[in-house]
Amino acid sequence: MTQDNIHIAKTALVIGATGGVGGAVTKSLLARGWRVRALNRNPERAAQAKGLAGVSWIAGDAMIAADVIAAASGADLIVHAANPPGYRDWDKLVLPMLDSTIAAAKASGATILFPGTVYNYGPDLYDRPGGAMVRETSPQKPATRKGAIRVEMERRLEACGVQTIIVRAGDFFGPGATANSWFSQFVKPGKPVRSVTYPGDRNAGHAWAYLPDLAEAMTRLVERRDELPTFAPFNFGGHWFARGVELAEAVLRVAERPRGRIAPFPWFMVIGLSPFVPVFRELLEMRYLWKRSLRLDNAKLVAFLGEEPHTPLDQAVASALDTLGCLKAEWPLAMGAPVAE
Repeated sequence: MTQDNIHIAKTALVIGATGGVGGAVTKSLLARGWRVRALNRNPERAAQAKGLAGVSWIAGDAMIAADVIAAASGADLIVHAANPPGYRDWDKLVLPMLDSTIAAAKASGATILFPGTVYNYGPDLYDRPGGAMVRETSPQKPATRKGAIRVEMERRLEACGVQTIIVRAGDFFGPGATANSWFSQFVKPGKPVRSVTYPGDRNAGHAWAYLPDLAEAMTRLVERRDELPTFAPFNFGGHWFARGVELAEAVLRVAERPRGRIAPFPWFMVIGLSPFVPVFRELLEMRYLWKRSLRLDNAKLVAFLGEEPHTPLDQAVASALDTLGCLKAEWPLAMGAPVAE
């Protein structure tokens, strides 16, 4: 071990390591020399996840505080990236799981790393002319159930007395993004891109976070946690599109389909089936996010880190499409580490 990385040989517990953000942060921590444990109800199956070699899998349930406390014993960091798939019982599960993490952090003295979202912000910000530039101190007045839960999660973290780093970001894309991600709805996974489905107002701005970049920023913050206060929220700017449809255009460009069609998302189907399909109800509740512009101001993050990790757009899109099996095999994909522009 070199002198440069002696200080980062720490232990992290990741809850949600098989998810998009959790998996990306796990890979970033491993690459920087951390010892990583991951809690999972089925550790044998979880151990088969791609790219997570080197993780110590622990059997346990994030809903059971005793399981999380035991898994976090001696840990320096708990990454709380738990998120029930497809929003199933989201309102019943997310707060108890967070309480388990808080209890474990208090017992172990670990820092909590928490991926935040824009759900906290309601139409009062989005409806301003030209949209809104959101800072870490912007008022949180959600108009949705999920938004209110997100606000309560952050409130509990701020009140718990354990050091917490929150990084709020837009929609995720890239390696490890789940099948429920919005980016995966743009295309047909496993098939060449012939058209793109875009769910929003084409001229409304939209923020996206490329997962390797987001994870790199989170890891850098964690490694400088001694310089941070007990409650440290940051915004991650990511890839911002003043015209949200620019990302769909980039997909067609990268897939070499410059004349491909950009089709509207079938919201009429979501509306019609929402009384019968729970995930459709959840999607419909958050539709306002696609109608107005909201940009995350990352000035605080850049001031602290000196830069925000930022992979060039076409490289990030190529990586995301490759992960979904939507690129032809001979595509010259550059899969380097995140770079700073």
